[in-house]
Amino acid sequence: MTKDTIPVITEQIFTKSKEQVWKAITDPDEMCQWFFEDMPDYKAEVGFETKFNVDAGGREFMHLWKITEVVPFEKLVCKWEYEGYDGIAYVSYEFFDEKGGCKIRVTVTGIETFSDDVPEFRRESCEEGWNYFIKRLQEYLDK
Repeated sequence: MTKDTIPVITEQIFTKSKEQVWKAITDPDEMCQWFFEDMPDYKAEVGFETKFNVDAGGREFMHLWKITEVVPFEKLVCKWEYEGYDGIAYVSYEFFDEKGGCKIRVTVTGIETFSDDVPEFRRESCEEGWNYFIKRLQEYLDK
């Protein structure tokens, strides 16, 4: 049986402009407040690469990110890997105007390339993780 290749998609409507949501997702100082605290740097520029470690409660994952596409205030795509593990995912953030705000759609493709032997790489973990981060983004923007 083949693994599920259906992308993980999370959407949220914010009462903020696309510019405000874009800044929260691309400015390293803002990202550290709602996403990953230990990011050394981040730039919404094609080719930009960064890496940082995340402790997942006893298991550490060195995140390797590379920006592959940038359309300001419209779309941002990041190649997402983990050092020492097989698999490559892509995370796409798309921004849409909504009455009184902005909608963001986060689409994750490629999770089937990661091993199900690692619980943090399973589809359910990916879905829960992105729901968690979108909720944190919402809370951050509502401050």
